[in-house]
Amino acid sequence: MNLDSSVAAVVTGGARRMTRPMDRFIDAAGRIESGDYSAQVPEWGPRELRSVARAFNAMSARLKTIDEQRRGFLADVAHELRTPLSVIRGQAEAISDGVYPGDPAHLAPILDATESLDRLVDDLRTMVLSDAGNLVLHKEPTDVGALIHDSVESFRVQADSAGVVLSTDIRADLPTLELDPARIKSAIGNLLSNSLRHTPRGESVKVVATARDGGVAMTVTDTGDGIPPELLNHVFERFVKGPGSTGSGLGLAIAHDIITAHGGTIEIRSTPGSGTTVDLTLPPRTP
Repeated sequence: MNLDSSVAAVVTGGARRMTRPMDRFIDAAGRIESGDYSAQVPEWGPRELRSVARAFNAMSARLKTIDEQRRGFLADVAHELRTPLSVIRGQAEAISDGVYPGDPAHLAPILDATESLDRLVDDLRTMVLSDAGNLVLHKEPTDVGALIHDSVESFRVQADSAGVVLSTDIRADLPTLELDPARIKSAIGNLLSNSLRHTPRGESVKVVATARDGGVAMTVTDTGDGIPPELLNHVFERFVKGPGSTGSGLGLAIAHDIITAHGGTIEIRSTPGSGTTVDLTLPPRTP
């Protein structure tokens, strides 16, 4: 074999060694394009090629996780919509057929169900705006004590129906803060909804609000199921929820986005089987 033949053989062999991995990349990319996010490529060969393969596999795994979360989220949203819609339809048909009178007692479940729908729609809208970086706050001087009180009272019927004791300790000296009242009420509502959902009959949920450093500190404490340790560091992430949870996995994430957008803080402490406490702060008004 002459020198030219040897060089040609080396070049051909090198090209073949590069072509095989590229074929695998092309095949895997085609599978991902068709919706198969489980596609992976072998991580071998030169260092640069291994680096590209690791990045490709990480991307594929991330896409697979996002797709699973999306599917689970859509199923959860469908469930969240179906329950209040069933209540509204059942009660409305019963009133229309004369089975129930159209009095406040029989209209109350319809109003509660529409409130649940309204909260879910608002959560979805807030999530989209927050993810796009377009969460605009319409701040105004707000009586925080009255806002917290109204937020809690809107859950009074739900708590009574669930057999959960809902109590408050809202101090009278809470300052007036510059807030978006609708957003803050939504955040508090998500915290209360989450607590009530995971607190068994006969247990309790308590809301405490005090003045602190010119702002407001608030806690929502329940004596419910608690949060598993492996989930505790992820509760403010989207779609994260515990086993058997019937929620959408958005409530705590959206509450976190709203509170931090106001310059406040929100933290969560929990002991499985003993309950959960959410601590949040709202900053003082700026001159």
